Amino acid sequence: MHRTQLPLTIWFWAAYLVTTQTPGMSALQFQRQLGIKRYETAFLILHKLRMAMVRPERDRIGSKWPVEVDETFVGGTTQGEGRGRHHKTLVVGMVEVMPRKKALGPDPNLTTGQSPQHQGGHGRSFIAGRLRLQVVPNRKQETLEPILVTNVQKKAEVRTDGWTGYDNLHGLGYKHIAVPIRGDQAKTDQHLPMIHIVFGNLDAWLLGTHHGVSSAHLQGYLNEFVFRFNRRFWPMVGFESVLKIAVQVESPTVQNFYKAARESKDST
Repeated sequence: MHRTQLPLTIWFWAAYLVTTQTPGMSALQFQRQLGIKRYETAFLILHKLRMAMVRPERDRIGSKWPVEVDETFVGGTTQGEGRGRHHKTLVVGMVEVMPRKKALGPDPNLTTGQSPQHQGGHGRSFIAGRLRLQVVPNRKQETLEPILVTNVQKKAEVRTDGWTGYDNLHGLGYKHIAVPIRGDQAKTDQHLPMIHIVFGNLDAWLLGTHHGVSSAHLQGYLNEFVFRFNRRFWPMVGFESVLKIAVQVESPTVQNFYKAARESKDST
């Protein structure tokens, strides 16, 4: 909000909408709801708020519960390259696996509304805890290890699909449980069920709410998804959280924001 030309009431209203509306809002919906003349202004407000959805020095996950780790490719569209031309962006995900206290009620792993018959979290005795999602350039060990160390508590139990990028986790102080999956859906469901539920929800959210996103801005959308997911049991605390984080982080200027987008596009 530093040096903004918009009324402060617009920013507060924007923060309220982006944190309380389920399952979120596209920039076009945001523009209409706020009565903003230019789409680009609404788009920039959204992304500045998404930067305020990651708390500096946030806690590492896995201090109490095991953590599932895997990667997925997220599809994105690039303007000006013709219909059907798509780019895939690699994302690494880390999610805690917690025991379920109650077997009834809507599945808390899903972030959208469900009909009454969807109960019990697919019949499992555990649910997803805190989540982390990060765009990565590749699956090399030197790329994945620092991200995992930054986000997952040392000595935590870490479950992976046996990818070589995680071979040194024991040496880094983690209890590493690797099960080679090699595309076997049954093994995936048994060994890494929660992170793949998360990936499925992420794809549905990006397509359903935002109709796909470009790789240049994907991390911002991941920040919002993680913010919503981690507060899905307490949706009304999101507004206060964003305001508190916003005063701790420096948001990009318009020039730097679009410069980063252009550089991302040029590197693909």
